Amino acid sequence: MKLTRPRTTLAVGATAAAAVVALATLAPSASATQEQTAAPAHRAKPTVVLVHGAFADASGWADTVKRLRHDGYPVRAVANPLRGLDHDAAYVTGLLKSIKGPKIVVGHSYGGAVITNAAASVPDVKALVYVAAFVPDQGESLGSLLEEHADPTVPALPQQTFGYTRPDGSAGTDVLLDPARFRAAFAADVPAPEADLMAASQRPIAVEAFEQPTKAAAWKKLPSWALVATRDKAIPPSLERFMARRAGAHITEVPSSHAAMVSNPGAVTRLVQQADRATR
Repeated sequence: MKLTRPRTTLAVGATAAAAVVALATLAPSASATQEQTAAPAHRAKPTVVLVHGAFADASGWADTVKRLRHDGYPVRAVANPLRGLDHDAAYVTGLLKSIKGPKIVVGHSYGGAVITNAAASVPDVKALVYVAAFVPDQGESLGSLLEEHADPTVPALPQQTFGYTRPDGSAGTDVLLDPARFRAAFAADVPAPEADLMAASQRPIAVEAFEQPTKAAAWKKLPSWALVATRDKAIPPSLERFMARRAGAHITEVPSSHAAMVSNPGAVTRLVQQADRATR
């Protein structure tokens, strides 16, 4: 008997071929798969929120912002009101809550005290980074910390004060640094033209910022990283080191002036990256 190929073979072959075409149409290409894999990783990077301190403004973070954005981080540099610890912490808390997703919060100088209070009630903050900063405990004021940990090798800041009348009629007093002595006290390792510009554009701070006690210490429940500026003439390096150790922070020491975010943006960026990797 002569065997003949069943006609159904062609049908099966055609069906299989159609299925392969369909699968090929539905299956993403290798490049598309890579893009889809890379996109969530990019989106997963936390927003880095930068909070400046007294006698400064958000422009001091400019080089840090550029580096972090180049590395794929969303960044927000906050205009800290400098109206007192209670006011500023409440303001930054509100701003943090308005930013969706995980966050790493960075504070410089007085900004460290602000984030210590502000981040305590924001559940999606994953880490704190302190840059030549105050890291107060509950009940401590910045003035009391400076008095209790005075360092005779660090001269008193060249402060100037002026008074004004608030809209409600109450009296206010603000503090700034003598522009002629600003660089030596605040930014000794910053090029003179840039330091002179910082001195001319510095933002004064209300005296209440140094008097009001810390209400909450976020570092007690969040991991932290700290840059100690070993040539700081605004906050004694020994005080920075004490506060960072007490907080259990991962400490990096840099031979920097108080304006570490201006003179050493790479060191600040690396701390943020370390905090991100350690808390993924």
